[in-house]
Amino acid sequence: MGSEARCEASFQGQSGEGRAYLESEGLSFRGDVRFNIPVKSVLKVHVVAGALKVTTAEGVASLELGQELAEKWAHKLLNPRSLLDKLGVKAGQKVCTLGVKDAAFREELTAKLGAAPSNRVLKDSDLLFFAVETAEDLERLTALQQGIKRDGAIWIIRPKGKASRLSDGEVLRAAKASGLTVVKVAKFSETYTAEKLVIPVAQR
Repeated sequence: MGSEARCEASFQGQSGEGRAYLESEGLSFRGDVRFNIPVKSVLKVHVVAGALKVTTAEGVASLELGQELAEKWAHKLLNPRSLLDKLGVKAGQKVCTLGVKDAAFREELTAKLGAAPSNRVLKDSDLLFFAVETAEDLERLTALQQGIKRDGAIWIIRPKGKASRLSDGEVLRAAKASGLTVVKVAKFSETYTAEKLVIPVAQR
């Protein structure tokens, strides 16, 4: 989840009140003035007298957040969470990938884990990344959950938007039928979404 705050802001000669949103992808403001600043567009971040100053090629956005919150947001902008951080990947974990063809993702996993992730299900895995396209793919969930630790997780990786052949409802129903619960959704890439499935606490 991101952070939000009501404050005054100014950008490109316009100013006013509204609500600021800080997400992993960037900073946005909606109100009397509107702007959206992706993390990759940020050139400089600093705090002056309680105001968060974010410099971009298009100008400097200023948000009157107060000293404590401004410093907190500045730190987050300067140290954005990586995809692996958002997916809960930690060094030394036992991780498996099934059908995940994203080479860059696998390289990041290998660097983080210190070893390449397995392409098959390993007993007592911490995390299992499972690429799916159809409802038939989801039928494997019951068997796959036997391979993860009781406090482990399965991340379903699937196309999002109009490119998806699966609805959110189908994923939720398949998870429930296999004894799993969807607890988190994360952006995997511009075209893929990731959904975290875990074994309910009562069943562990």
